[in-house]
Amino acid sequence: MKALGPDARATREYYDNDHQTAAVKILPNEYYVAKAGQGMMLTTVLGSCVAACIRDPHTGVGGMNHFMLPGGAQTGGDSTMRYGAYAMEVLINEILKAGAVRERLEAKVFGGGAVLHQMTYLDIGNRNADFVLEYLKVEHIRIAAQDLRGTHARRVNYFPATGQVLVRKLAGSRDDADVIRQEDELQRFMGASPRAGRVELLGGGRKPAVGGAGTAAAGAGSSAMERLRAYNQSGRVELLQRPPKKEKL
Repeated sequence: MKALGPDARATREYYDNDHQTAAVKILPNEYYVAKAGQGMMLTTVLGSCVAACIRDPHTGVGGMNHFMLPGGAQTGGDSTMRYGAYAMEVLINEILKAGAVRERLEAKVFGGGAVLHQMTYLDIGNRNADFVLEYLKVEHIRIAAQDLRGTHARRVNYFPATGQVLVRKLAGSRDDADVIRQEDELQRFMGASPRAGRVELLGGGRKPAVGGAGTAAAGAGSSAMERLRAYNQSGRVELLQRPPKKEKL
């Protein structure tokens, strides 16, 4: 395996007041592995990208990655973490190095949404979803839960020690700004320039301008009810509802 780029391991650590735990924010092309006994939350925001949450239930060692494109890179360099094949290999190897046993690994996978009108013709979301499912099948890693495809972006909060995952579908939230930046970066990388400098999100009903974080944040908390999906260790999906409020995520 090639040496990791210097920015591959996520470094944005903070304390999450809502969940009362240490947390790490995973950006595109990054990964993070929590060691046994290291109770913490890993969080990311996904558009067409996919995040794999993989752990050893016996040891509690687990981690998350965030990749932008299916398959493998055509060339070397730091950009290889964009690609699913390399991002999955890195995550699994780092989890094993931290004390996990390969035969016990389980995965929960998220993302692959068709969130931009400009990107639907590339079908990146579906291709990412297809890739991660096939990869795990070939590697004989059990899929404990999945929330893939659709037209919404997602915020994913993962707790490796317990295997719990909280997934929030995003529509008209301030997380839209993160999704827009990610999808704009992907468009530029793929050579598909945004139309007239604007990115239009599917599913949210709003049309924020690229780079306008304030515009993207407008209307946060405007949905009637917020739906959260909680995945327990058995992979069962539990739907939770609560009145809208501004969250510190």
